[in-house]
Amino acid sequence: MESTSSSVVRIGEAGETKEFNSILSGPKRLLMLVINYCPLLHAILIGVILSVAWAPWRWRLLAGLGLLYLLPPLASRLIRALMPLREGHIPVGTRHFFSWWILFNLQALFCRLPALEELLRLVPGLYTLWLRLWGAHIGRLTYWAAGLRILDRSFISVGDDVIFGAGVRLNPHVMLRNDRGELELILATVNIGDRVVVGGYSLLTAGTVIAPDECTRAFLISPPFSKWKNGSRIAKTDATP
Repeated sequence: MESTSSSVVRIGEAGETKEFNSILSGPKRLLMLVINYCPLLHAILIGVILSVAWAPWRWRLLAGLGLLYLLPPLASRLIRALMPLREGHIPVGTRHFFSWWILFNLQALFCRLPALEELLRLVPGLYTLWLRLWGAHIGRLTYWAAGLRILDRSFISVGDDVIFGAGVRLNPHVMLRNDRGELELILATVNIGDRVVVGGYSLLTAGTVIAPDECTRAFLISPPFSKWKNGSRIAKTDATP
């Protein structure tokens, strides 16, 4: 998980992982572990479809590509329909937290292997269509530069004629401590207005709003719920810890 300030928790660090696990009961920790296997099972399923001689290789390749690129976004839509997920401040271990954790792991293979998304960007418009399949709102004529990374693909909204610089990160979730010192997930859509140019290697976190016609500087770090206009951070769209 990306960090935007000293209060953002890095789940991968040993001490924070121990503290994070201490919040959850045994069954909930086990459930998280089971969900963590989703990317591996996804990869294994694709490998089986490609390697087992159940059909000519052309059909196996087509089926493998379908499982790779279509199964996760369609499963994500189904899960969001069956387990509606609210945005905002979500306590760790709640139903909404686990709904998000499932969605996040459905995307993990593409986070681990970003070249899979770069291949889609070779065909103009194809990557935009794929993001829409996840439930993202993407306008017309969006340019996705090389190296762009998106987490939580269902929680981005992009206007028309938007340009993303190289290496931009869109991260609609962060883990923070609230006023009581408790860990919580903050999940909120990243909103980018029409005709925006996002400077290269920027990090836009949960709830970021960029006004139409903005051209942000390179290496911009946008804390959760920040609003940007006229080149400056003018407000927060919601109170955060």
